[in-house]
Amino acid sequence: MKHAKKLAEDCKVACRNIRHDAINDLKKKSKDKDAHVSEDEVKKLQDEIQKITDMHIKRIDELLAHKEKEIMTV
Repeated sequence: MKHAKKLAEDCKVACRNIRHDAINDLKKKSKDKDAHVSEDEVKKLQDEIQKITDMHIKRIDELLAHKEKEIMTV
């Protein structure tokens, strides 16, 4: 079970890193003069990235709970 928890935590960290990279790319592009991206759009996209990240982390937690249950019944 410890191994399953470690794998789940590694997946969560990977998701957070992807979120961090996506937000950094978004900020870089918003500073680009040719992009014409408003601050409101940047905020909206950041919120959307966060929602997607939360959705995936929730799914990882669900899969971990299922796996823990499966391990405990064996």
